[in-house]
Amino acid sequence: RYKLLGKPIDDAAGEAFDKVAKMLDLGYPGGGALVEKAALSGDSRRFNFPRPLAKEKNMDFSFSGLKTAVLHAIKSLPAPLTAQDKSDICASFQAAVIDVMSIKVARAIDRFSADFSDSDKSKTLVVAGGVAANKSLRQALHELAEQRGFSFVAPSLKLCTDNGAMIALAGLERLKLGLTDSLAFRPRPRWPLYE
Repeated sequence: RYKLLGKPIDDAAGEAFDKVAKMLDLGYPGGGALVEKAALSGDSRRFNFPRPLAKEKNMDFSFSGLKTAVLHAIKSLPAPLTAQDKSDICASFQAAVIDVMSIKVARAIDRFSADFSDSDKSKTLVVAGGVAANKSLRQALHELAEQRGFSFVAPSLKLCTDNGAMIALAGLERLKLGLTDSLAFRPRPRWPLYE
């Protein structure tokens, strides 16, 4: 059973990483790891990218504006971009995503803790999907979980690819519980787990 606390209202973090990697000709997909690799030698303060929805009190995400800010930064620089330009853009972009994700996940943890304060529910933060291949983001969320008294779980890096593996595992777990559904439905590109 799932309860949705926040969702991407446009691009998810992993999708934004993939698109930024593609804009910078770093490769596609796998942007979380590719951007991080380039960011290692970058200056995260060179570009002051926005932190979308960070001040909103909800837990929803929006990364399309950040992705657009990256595109404008790329267009503002002389072509072709230098390796340092790419590294600085990646470092600045990654820092913005980590800031937003940390803020939103902290709110979600606080909400969970308030809703289940008298419960023996497991307090575990799970980070999965392609974006979980970004070690810097993983580390930031791991530290956040520990600060809030939560344990932290993330799949091995080789499993942090497309969300298809995660969806297949959720289906397998449902099947083990004897939960099956008819195949008489229309596919939906965004189908919340709680429905």
